[in-house]
Amino acid sequence: MSDTSSDATLDTPSLTDASGKINQEVLQNISVTMSIEVGRAQIKIRDLMRLTQGSVVELDRIAGEPLDLLVNNTVVAQGEIVLVNDRYGVRLTRVAPPAERMKNL
Repeated sequence: MSDTSSDATLDTPSLTDASGKINQEVLQNISVTMSIEVGRAQIKIRDLMRLTQGSVVELDRIAGEPLDLLVNNTVVAQGEIVLVNDRYGVRLTRVAPPAERMKNL
């Protein structure tokens, strides 16, 4: 029986180098999911079932309050909505320190 798993690892860069340090090139190529959270609402299922086009759902944020920028569901920054060539963007107003960002990723 041949071991094909060892052949596959020869073609794939290792997450760590020979000294045990994290390979930055591999780390920087990992995809993450980024999202912007405007606010949240908790409603009863009966109220959810009554929603129709034009319904308004009140969120827990006050107008003008910073939005949360999340990476893999972890808040890493806050910012405000801006327009960039007819598209939405976020201008960051606060960024969590690197140690805090990496703690939950």
